[in-house]
Formats: sequence, C-alpha cells, structure tokens
Amino acid sequence: MARLHFSTTDGRIWLDDQRMLLIHARSLGLLRREMIETLGFDVARGFLTRMGYHAGSYDARLARKVRLKNSLKTMFLVGPQLHCLEGVGLSELVRLEFDVEHGTHYGEFLWRTPVEDEEHIRYFAVGAEPACWMQIGYASGFATEFMGRPILYREVECQAMGHAACRIIGKTVEEWGDSAEEDLRFILPPTAPTHLPEVSRPQTAVVRAPEEAQDRSDQPIGISPNFNTVLTMVRRVAPTQATVLFLGESGVGKEVFARTLHRLSSRATKPFVALNCAAMPENLVESELFGVERGAYTGATQNRLGRFERANGGTLFLDEIGTLTSIAQGKLLRVLQEGELERLGDSQTRRVDVRVIAATNVDLRDEVRQGRFREDLFFRLNVFPIVIPPLRERHEDIPLLMDYFLRKFNAKHGRSVAGFTQRAVDAMLTYNWPGNIRELENVVERGMILAPEEGPIDTPQLFAGGERIGENLFIVDRKGKLVQRGAQDLTAEAKTPERPDLDRLSEQVLDLLANDRHEEKGTLDEIETLLLKRAVERANGNVAAAARLLGITRAQMVYRLKSRGLKHDCG
Repeated sequence: MARLHFSTTDGRIWLDDQRMLLIHARSLGLLRREMIETLGFDVARGFLTRMGYHAGSYDARLARKVRLKNSLKTMFLVGPQLHCLEGVGLSELVRLEFDVEHGTHYGEFLWRTPVEDEEHIRYFAVGAEPACWMQIGYASGFATEFMGRPILYREVECQAMGHAACRIIGKTVEEWGDSAEEDLRFILPPTAPTHLPEVSRPQTAVVRAPEEAQDRSDQPIGISPNFNTVLTMVRRVAPTQATVLFLGESGVGKEVFARTLHRLSSRATKPFVALNCAAMPENLVESELFGVERGAYTGATQNRLGRFERANGGTLFLDEIGTLTSIAQGKLLRVLQEGELERLGDSQTRRVDVRVIAATNVDLRDEVRQGRFREDLFFRLNVFPIVIPPLRERHEDIPLLMDYFLRKFNAKHGRSVAGFTQRAVDAMLTYNWPGNIRELENVVERGMILAPEEGPIDTPQLFAGGERIGENLFIVDRKGKLVQRGAQDLTAEAKTPERPDLDRLSEQVLDLLANDRHEEKGTLDEIETLLLKRAVERANGNVAAAARLLGITRAQMVYRLKSRGLKHDCG
C-alpha cells in the first residue's frame, strides 16, 4: 500500500511506476453492457479478458519488487492482495502449489464481492456461463508472467451463475488438455496460435513432438498491446494488393510477420519467396532478383529464373532492402511500376504479377537524404509501412516466447529440460534484448543445451556470452524517490550482495550529521552511544544478546559500554 500515491498537483494516481485510474464501477458496467450488445458476448469477453491479462502481467512485475526477499509463495500472493487493493474484489486462497523450475502449477482461489459479477447481474440475468472475464485474464496474466510459461485460470463457479462465490482454478495449458483451446481464444489475439504443443516433462524416455509441432517459426507469438497493434495492421492490409514495408530492429521477426501477411492474403495458395538482400554478394543481387540468361556472364551455362519469376502470382519478401545497389534499385522500381522485368543478359521483357513486401532495420528516409537510396523507390515501397516494436517494448510476450522456444529445442535436440529457475525467469524478464526475438531464441537454445537433463535452466546457463542485464529493481534514494539500480554483468563472478537498506541508512545518518539546521543534529559518538543503549534495551539487558544484534563480540560490547559509562552488569 505504501507504493500507492495520489498526486493532487498534477491529478495522477500511481501504483509503483504504473499510472492508475479511479473509475465508477457502474461506468465500467455500462461499457461492458454496450460492448456485449454491440459486439456480442464472445468479442466483448475477448477484449475484457486481454485487458485483465495485461493488468495481471504488470502486477506480477510489481510483486517481484515488493516481495523480493520473501518466499516464492509469498511473492505470488501479492496478486490476490493487489486484486483487493485495486478494488476488484476479495481473493481467498484455497490451495496453491507450484514449482517454477519444473513448470508445474496448481492454484485455487475464491473470489468474493467481485465487481464484474455485480455489474453483469445489474443488466443481465443469471446464466450458465461465468462472467468474471477481466479477473480471469488478470489471474492468467499474473501467473504466466510469474511462472515464465503459459498458465490458464478458469472460473469453475461464478456468482453470475448463481453460486455463492466465484471459484477459480489455474493450471498449465498442457494440464488442461484440449479444453484449453476454448479459453485461449479469449486471451490470445485472433491470428495467434491457440494450440501449444505438449511440454516435455521429466521422464525416463524423451517424447518427441510431432514434426508439425516442432517448427512453428513462421507463426508470430505474442499477447502484448504492441504485438496486437502490428497484427491488426497486418490483417487490415493483407486482403489488398498494396506494397508493405516492415520497419524495425534486427531480430524483431519481420519475415515472420511477412509470412503471416501472405497467409492472410488472396495469394496464400501461391508461392512465398524470400531474399535477404544483405546476404547476397553485390554482383549476384541482380541475377537473384531478375534471373539470368545463358551466356550473360562466365559461368552462366543455363537460363535461371530470378526470385520475381519464381514468386509470380504470389509474394516476394525482400529483407534488408536498404542494401540494394543503385542499379538493382532502378530495376526494382521498374518492376513495381510496370510489372515487367528483363533477365540479366536478355532483352526480352517478361511480365510478372508479384506482391512485394520489403523490410529494413535502417532509416530509409535518412538513406535517401544521404543519396544511398532512391527517393522514388522509397515512396513506391512506403505505401503501407508497419513498424514492429523491439522485444523490450513487448514485455508480456517474453514468457510465451520462452515457453515456445523451450518446447521447440527440447524436441529438436531430444532433451527433457523441465523449465526455468525463478532467477532465470527474472533475468529473462529484466534483460534489455538488443538482439530481440532472435537473441531470445539463441539464449534459450544455449540454456537448454547447458541445463541438466530433466532439470531447470538457470541464469548462468542462459547468459554465458557476456550479456549484461539491468536489474528491474528499485531502491529509495536520499530524496525518497524510487530509482532503478545499475546494471550487473551476468557472467562476472559472484560478488558480495548489495545491502541497499544499510546504504540508505548510512546516507540518512550522514545527512543528519551534515545538516546544521536539523533540530536532531548530533555527533557520530552520540549516535553510536544511542545504538548501544537501544540494543541493550531490546535484549532486555542481556549484553551477549545485544552484542549479537550489533554484529560484534561480547567483549567488544562490554568495552564500548564501559567507555561510555553505561551499565553492563547483566548477561
């Protein structure tokens, strides 16, 4: 509760580092009613469930900070406490058993006075379906973020169904079995996969996933708002014939989204052809794109189709398009404008029907200003730009990606690595991911290889390549403000743990000694004398016990008491 702040100077409410709102429950109920009547129960449920999911994910991060030194169970129970603090309702623990390292989870809670049921019953009759959509999303998001793998909570009893209280049960997606499909469709965005392949459990024999479950690399995975924004834009542009330009850092998954766009388009049954322009030698880019006629150059012994002709009727994905040579840029512009090309070494014009999807991790506008990229080609490509945010701005997607890649590499390498330690989960969620999803994939594969069979992956096994991670922990500075702690090197040898409480206390003491205007200003000797007296009082006069409180020996304690004329005849 100490992290909840109300600012009357700028009209903001903060819970830790998240801005909050106080809204009327009846307003929320009215919104819910209009969504149901306008969009239908399923669509409304999906919106509200995902809204709750994100709230739970944010609160799970807060739980790590406020209960950092407590047990994992105590840390997890911050979720129900925040549920109450935020006015959603009272949550009572029935049973909670989980093992982060082995990926097992079972949670059972009772909800009383849930705001969603109160507002639902205000407008709709008691029915046969549960109605705590936001709260179920919250519980699933909180547990998923906490565990580092997908956890699904389900409402098995609900006041909106006539029960005395709401009862929820949470398990891993795999433990729910095929029935999880129905619930996942309300949590995951419409184009995200709703089926998750079976997790590898500790066992004597390794169970290999079927081939179709082993490689889902062309399927985007995520739940974050930024992820959903990109998917929405992909869905909007897919049915058209517009040229699309994906923008974003290296490793964010531009080709994955391009393949998704192709699958959603009218060209889905036609070829999808990809070319990484940066990976091709400069003298071969043109022949790769437009094809070669026999005899065009030494070694060209036969006619060869270029990527455009191979993609005829379908989609051509040009990655790292900013690296194209000026000659190739000119020929590409002609294909985009006229729909025709000439093979290298040929004068015959061939017509092609190809939709171009381009991608780059550089600023093409700046490349145009520098004279390295044709302005007319830029405008031809920039018909429908889609910016894919980096992974550090898609925090909620990290647990899903961790779980997906662990399954993938367990199946690929024939391993049965169980999961991640809590320390590893925390590290994955606080790392900045400069290499984005590609780096996360590599890190998980590395950890899976180094981890013991049937055991969990720990932090040193993940970050063994010199990566640095900034702790997502906050301390209070001398002015009472929350400040983020500095970065630490994950591959460095273990150091003596920091003691932020003592650091803060020492700063306060120094401030007290240095402040001439402070009414309680004293000397170092007076402060030490006061500490000695307080320790003896707390130990009920037992000098040995008082010495232990101060971390010194009894002899040292007696000496200090004598030097200050304090009584020390007990203990």
